[in-house]
Amino acid sequence: MSKTENEFIKIPNIEYTEDMRPVSHEAFDNIVQNRRSVRVYTEEKVPSDIVEKVLQWALLAPTSSNLQCWEFHWVKDPEKRKALVEALMNQPAARTSQELIVAVARLDTWKRVSKDMVKILEKDVRTPKSALMYYKKLVPLAYNQGPMGIFGLIKKVTTYGIGLFRPIPREPNSHADMRVWSVKTTALACQNIMMGFSAYGYDSCPMEGYDSARIKKILGLNRKSEVVMVISAGKRAKNGVYGPRLRMPQKEFIKIH
Repeated sequence: MSKTENEFIKIPNIEYTEDMRPVSHEAFDNIVQNRRSVRVYTEEKVPSDIVEKVLQWALLAPTSSNLQCWEFHWVKDPEKRKALVEALMNQPAARTSQELIVAVARLDTWKRVSKDMVKILEKDVRTPKSALMYYKKLVPLAYNQGPMGIFGLIKKVTTYGIGLFRPIPREPNSHADMRVWSVKTTALACQNIMMGFSAYGYDSCPMEGYDSARIKKILGLNRKSEVVMVISAGKRAKNGVYGPRLRMPQKEFIKIH
């Protein structure tokens, strides 16, 4: 094992601890159970401070390499909202909602965030050497796919060869892998948003079934932006949930090894 590899796998000698806040599994169970995909909302407004807090919780979600490849567009402008609802095919979950948040994965912001991470870490004397090495060396190597994806292709061939002899991270090695990477991180934050609304006693619905090209135009997004989902929010109407939650038997999805 090389000195560099050893630097990344050893436990850093840092003097930092963080205590957990008081928690309640019963309260969390209520939040999870209450979270339903609500299709029809009442006219009750969602206070802006609640939406702001929920969006703050979104940014606390886990994020791969802490590169935070996400954006959350809270659409408040009446004209943009009208256009967004139309792009969402006028589905009731959008049309009757009080708030609309567009979750966007960014494939092109990792370089900027990585450089910002280096600046922040260099100011802290407690920063392990491995952390700086990670952002200065491994992040550019892992996420840069190069023009026409040529770097990714080279990495794919290289990792395949090395992988014949030892474990090695194999992705992302293409622009398609970068889409998967960024969408995974953004989807984790989306769950925080929905659980956050549930914790406040409001409801939400993660929506697909939209015209992504029109949404990008409405929000002024570039071609390296991926619309992950649009989350509506509000108070559920009596007919807001179309039926009981249906799940297949647990044994079909949870595998014990």
